[in-house]
Amino acid sequence: MNVEFVNPFLSSLVNVISTMAMLELKPLKPRLKKDEVARGDVSGLIGMVGPQTKGSFSVSFEEGLALEIMSRMLGEKPDGINEEVTDMVGEITNMVTGGAKKLLAEKGYDFDMATPMVVSGKGHTITHKSDGPIVIMPFEAESGSAHIEICFDKVAN
Repeated sequence: MNVEFVNPFLSSLVNVISTMAMLELKPLKPRLKKDEVARGDVSGLIGMVGPQTKGSFSVSFEEGLALEIMSRMLGEKPDGINEEVTDMVGEITNMVTGGAKKLLAEKGYDFDMATPMVVSGKGHTITHKSDGPIVIMPFEAESGSAHIEICFDKVAN
């Protein structure tokens, strides 16, 4: 997959989390993902369609990190993943995709975004609706890890 598509999502996630939660996410090494099992406890998934390609983006948070982000953003830390946490993950998914969409538009790629879907629970799955490879990028923070997944069909020129 083209780095031109991956980097806007990476920088957008780091920017959103540092701005909204004053939390630093440290990126680790990206790799190809071969299964549909989420690497976190709560995930946001959003589809994108444009004239050149279609794809999807997901972000998964381990419970500890999701609760820490919630605490830093709203000043209260829930006991576990609840409706407020899943709403927050949906909103983060929207903000990250919106930021990446803006960066991709500067490179000439235009997209429409769907409404994000949020799934939670141990061992839940994420199904990308495009044929391209799934790039997974882990991030770590003091309170847990996050993983983003990016999957696009082959880009038409």
